[in-house]
Amino acid sequence: MSGKLTFGYLFDFRNPPQFRRKWDDLYAEILDLVAWTEDAGFAGAWVPEHHLSEDGYIPSPLVALTAMAARTSRIKLGSAIALAPLYNPVRFATDVAVLDIIARGRLEIGLAIGYRKRETAAFGVDFTRRGRMFDEWLEIVTRLWAGECLDYDGQWYQFQGAQLLPPAPRGRIPLYIGGFAPKAVERVARYGDGYVGSAETFDGYAARLAEQGRDPTSAKLRVTGLMTVVATDRQAAIEELSPHFHHVNNSYADYFNEDKAMGQDSFTPMGLDAFKASGTMEILTPDEAIAKFKAMQAAMPLDHYMMMMPPGLPAERFQHYAQTFAREVMPAFR
Repeated sequence: MSGKLTFGYLFDFRNPPQFRRKWDDLYAEILDLVAWTEDAGFAGAWVPEHHLSEDGYIPSPLVALTAMAARTSRIKLGSAIALAPLYNPVRFATDVAVLDIIARGRLEIGLAIGYRKRETAAFGVDFTRRGRMFDEWLEIVTRLWAGECLDYDGQWYQFQGAQLLPPAPRGRIPLYIGGFAPKAVERVARYGDGYVGSAETFDGYAARLAEQGRDPTSAKLRVTGLMTVVATDRQAAIEELSPHFHHVNNSYADYFNEDKAMGQDSFTPMGLDAFKASGTMEILTPDEAIAKFKAMQAAMPLDHYMMMMPPGLPAERFQHYAQTFAREVMPAFR
């Protein structure tokens, strides 16, 4: 498979207690770094969503993306991912249409249903029904983006006369849907412009597209490599980055273990020394990274690879690693 592959970073705005700074200073610095990644040649900047996290994991991705849109002019921006059942669909469609106007058509939205009962409970959403709600939600949002004046009488949502004024400028915001269950893959094939998440899910996505008579090679796949870093000195990078990615690993492990709703153990809690030795971080040399991404391109329609800024890492050290990636890896994919 072929096609252009681009790269970007996910910014979760976390401020862990062990690295704690003033919140406004941290947010200002991250916005500066988003603008810097655009200048460095990266193609995307993405914001996830979680709630009730001690480290302040960003709970308002659309607000953050609006600030990022005002600081940039070329880079693609989007959620990766927003937790759709926590939003009223008319409100979400409206806010995203306005955000896409501010961004001058650079917005791309990633969505999923979430996996933490604490989050849905805090928003008054029934955790067991969030998937069925999402199906109605997607229909409403995509019809509103398409310009319909909509009356709706569904099982979960009822309203009259909803319409986007001003309209969504492109008629549809590119929509990437995440998830691992078969039903999630069905939603991607039905509503999405592509899938965001794990490369291992691509085969199921491709099969669903083929069942619908669509060419799987025309699909778009956006992969998250949260702990992928390119470095010229692997051991030095492990020593420097481990405390930051260790926090990422253990916090996600805590999330997944709250309810075990994912049906898988993607992250295992461990001490720092065990984490260093575990190989969980993927520290690659530039040549290894180029080989990895070219192999992925050959196996699947990968169009964007998303890394992350680890929480608590000083800005200049993030720039060091990102600049190595931009200088040593990205030219192979232009």
